[in-house]
Amino acid sequence: MDIRILDAFIVVANEENITRAAQLLNITQPALSRKLMSLEEELGVKLFQRGKHNIHLTEEGLLLKRRAQELVNLAERTKLELTQTGDDLNGEIVIGCNESQAVNELVVMISAFRKKYPAVQFQFQSGNNNEIKEQLEQGTIDIGLLVEPVDISRYAYARLDNKDEWGVLVHEDSELARLNSIHSEDIVGIPMITIIDEVIHKELTMWSGENAVKMVPVAHYNLLSNAALLVKAKEGIAVCQRPSCYFDNLRFVPFEPKLELGAVLAWKGNQKFSRVSAAFLDYIKKCKNGIEVDEK
Repeated sequence: MDIRILDAFIVVANEENITRAAQLLNITQPALSRKLMSLEEELGVKLFQRGKHNIHLTEEGLLLKRRAQELVNLAERTKLELTQTGDDLNGEIVIGCNESQAVNELVVMISAFRKKYPAVQFQFQSGNNNEIKEQLEQGTIDIGLLVEPVDISRYAYARLDNKDEWGVLVHEDSELARLNSIHSEDIVGIPMITIIDEVIHKELTMWSGENAVKMVPVAHYNLLSNAALLVKAKEGIAVCQRPSCYFDNLRFVPFEPKLELGAVLAWKGNQKFSRVSAAFLDYIKKCKNGIEVDEK
């Protein structure tokens, strides 16, 4: 597949109109239509449902749009990395991040690094452990911040010092908001909003003990800000790490016994990195004494 055709496909998919897309791409409408038909023939699938005035993506088209954007972004980054010259570092480092207090430690390192190399930019992509590891394997991110426990046998990594304290986010009107800590029996039978992460689920199950089977999950979240909206609407309590930001009318109450989970920065040890990414990884290694590296 030609990257230029994929780029045109993304524009059409976003605009949902071939005429507008052709104007943005500065080509004729018939020429753009031929490109799209050629792409469908190459892949052997129908990418668009064509209407009188607009077009919409099929299921196959939706999948291609996601993959095409990853390929186009990767091609653009690769071109920038290969054409980088001179002694001054510049470019972009992409980091996949869980919501974690450990991000604060990462930000300190980023700030110090950018004081020395102000032209370097960072891009953050939110996700859970599974999503971040998939992005590491695909090469769409350089570094992943993963919440422990997590299998990092395939990666080089640096363990961070900051740990996340877990508990529940509750509405200030809730009786739970009056407690200083939460025991597993306190939340039995209460509608619960839990994070989408199997590893953390196992940790929470172990913490809950015999009360685990009595819990009542009603929703799952990826970003805590979304779960907080449900809590504000009094649709349940959110099981989460201590938030790094304040939510109006909500209160975080920690678990007892205390549940704390660590985090690591992970990257593919056998990967050839760009100059800027390699320099930042070297800086991380200097910051973290006793770094453990697996070159698999």
